[in-house]
Amino acid sequence: MFTGTYTAIVTPFKDGQLDEAALARLIQRQIKGGVDGIVPVGTTGESPTVDYDEHVRIIALTVQLAAGKIKVLAGTGSNSTSEAVYLTQAAEKAGADGALLVAPYYNKPSPEGLYQHFKAIANNTRLPLVLYSIPGRCGIEIGIEIVKRLAADCKNIVGIKEAGGSCDRVSQLRAALGPKFEILSGDDSLTLPFMAVGACGVISVASNIIPREVAQMVRAFAQGDVKRAAQLHAKFYPVFKDLFIETNPVPAKAALAMLGVIGEEYRLPLVPLTAASRVKLRATLQATGILK
Repeated sequence: MFTGTYTAIVTPFKDGQLDEAALARLIQRQIKGGVDGIVPVGTTGESPTVDYDEHVRIIALTVQLAAGKIKVLAGTGSNSTSEAVYLTQAAEKAGADGALLVAPYYNKPSPEGLYQHFKAIANNTRLPLVLYSIPGRCGIEIGIEIVKRLAADCKNIVGIKEAGGSCDRVSQLRAALGPKFEILSGDDSLTLPFMAVGACGVISVASNIIPREVAQMVRAFAQGDVKRAAQLHAKFYPVFKDLFIETNPVPAKAALAMLGVIGEEYRLPLVPLTAASRVKLRATLQATGILK
């Protein structure tokens, strides 16, 4: 259902508002690049700084612009269960193919609280749902037993985006959940190691910049061409790392602006790259042939 390459797409702004023309260019670029889908208004899409109306508008516009050519896995997670339910239902109404639900951040619920949070969302939508565990941002991990319990009790919970940095955990998830449950890498630099132990693709930041190359890497590995996948990983590994030289999505937006795809605008508390990081990122993009 959600295998391959999904781009956690940035949200372009212009004069403080959503830049719809730039979003259209971004999505067209993703379609041409051969990705399997896109994830609007995740963390990379600056979801914490968009209001409800903007959030729903971005999802609806993304569905319209994707035009059925690639899937739309809408970011609808929140640390408020009622907000997550509202956004997920709005994504379903807009025609999204599924929803990505980040673990509740800051309020750090108990394991039972986590279970009840995701179960409540699942019970209020027919959309297929992908959990998102990223302890570095949320301060909490979605435990394997909780994932297993949710998958058993909620048939529309079909996968997890795993961004804990551990191949062991991917192996443990695969062993606990069987072959059908979808595990997606949440870290570009770990996509191949994760796929080697059971992941079926990636929700990628780097594919904002190089959609074709990331999609080729993932596809090559899935088709058994490990050598080709490893070559692409090695070539673009510096990009995978430097896109996190500062807080995501700041470097990704800066890179897209260098390529002339979008204007470089953020919403506070995010601010532009430092001069030193900008020099390093530009050099990496040039060294890998992305920026001429």
